[in-house]
Amino acid sequence: MDKKKRGFRGSVPLLIVEVCVLFIAIGVMYVVVTMTGEVNRKDIDEDNIRINEEIVQKKTTDVKQAEAQEKEPAKGYRNVALFGVDARDGELGKGTRSDTIMIASINQDTQEIKLISVFRDTYLNLSNDSYNKCNTAYAQGGPEQAINMLNMNLDLDITDYVTIGFSGLIDAVDALGGIEMEVTDAEITHLNNYQLCMAEELGVDYTPVEHSGRQLLNGMQATAYCRIRYTKGDDFRRAQRQREVLTAMMEKARGASVSTLTDMVNAVLPQVETSLNVNEVLSVLSSVAGYKVTESDGFPFEGGRAGANVGSKGSCVVPKDLEENVRQLHQVLYPEESYEPSTAVKQISEEIQAQTEEYIQ
Repeated sequence: MDKKKRGFRGSVPLLIVEVCVLFIAIGVMYVVVTMTGEVNRKDIDEDNIRINEEIVQKKTTDVKQAEAQEKEPAKGYRNVALFGVDARDGELGKGTRSDTIMIASINQDTQEIKLISVFRDTYLNLSNDSYNKCNTAYAQGGPEQAINMLNMNLDLDITDYVTIGFSGLIDAVDALGGIEMEVTDAEITHLNNYQLCMAEELGVDYTPVEHSGRQLLNGMQATAYCRIRYTKGDDFRRAQRQREVLTAMMEKARGASVSTLTDMVNAVLPQVETSLNVNEVLSVLSSVAGYKVTESDGFPFEGGRAGANVGSKGSCVVPKDLEENVRQLHQVLYPEESYEPSTAVKQISEEIQAQTEEYIQ
C-alpha cells in the first residue's frame, strides 16, 4: 500500500531558502546560533517515514529523466507540515493533539507558497490502518505519525515539520509588534472569551478587543482570534483564520529589522520543535523577501466534505470522496500537472466511504 521513504531528502543548498520561509511562517525566522546555541530540533528517522509507492516511483523517474538529459533536476516543490498544539505543559510531542494541521507547499522556482489547512476533525487513516479524527495521529505518535498520516491520505512526500505551542504564537506576534487583522462584530465576544481563558491559564492580563474593523492585534488577541470556532463557518472558518494570521505574520516579518527578528526568536525558541536545521537559515536572510503566499484553502474542500457523528468517534468532517479531494488538492498545489491518485489513496477512500456512509445524512 505504501513504501518507506528512502533517499529523496533534497540537498542542503536547495533547502535553505524554504527553511527561512517556514520559520517566518511559524514565527521563528532568525536564530542567533552563536549567541544561544539552542534549538529544540528533533531528527526524524527517514526509515519510519511512509510515502505511497506511486509517489516514490514518480520521484525516481524524475531523477532518472534528468540524469538521462544530463541536467540537474528542477528544484520543484517542497512540502513541510506545520502543527499548532495546545501544550499547556510545554510538551510538543506525542500525547498532545494538534489543534492546527497545515501544509506549506513551496515552489522553489517561483517563490510561491501555498497554505492548506487539514481540518483537525477530518476522518482519515491514521497511517496504521485505524480510522479516526486526523489530529489523533499526532497524539498517538507525534510528528512522525502525523506526517505519515498526511503522506498516506494525500499522496504527499513530506519529511519535515515545525510544531509550535500556542504560547509561542503569542510571543511571536508580540515580538513583531502585533499584526493587522479584520475583526467582525460576531467575533468580538468569542475572541475575548478565549483571551480570558488563556490569561487565566497563563496567569497574565489581557486587553479586550472593543470594536470591529481592521485593527492591530497583539499576541494574545491574535492567538485567541485563531481559536474562534463558534461563528458562521464553524471550524472551517477557524482554519481560515489561522492561515490569515500566518500570512499576516509573514508579511510583517518580511519588513522587520534583524533586531526585531532576533527578539522574536529568543522569545519563542523554547516553544518550538522542528526537524529543520536552523543553522542553514543564517546565510540567506536576504532571500526571504521574494516569497509570497499565493493560495490558501482547507482540506477536504468545500463541496467535497460532510459533517457526521461517526459512531464512537463523535463529530467528524468526512471526505465524501477522498480520491476526488486528493485529485483537487494536487491540482491546487501543482497546477501544471494532471494527477491520478495512487492505489493507496483509492483504497483508503473506499474504506472511509464504507465506514461512514450510514452516518451521513
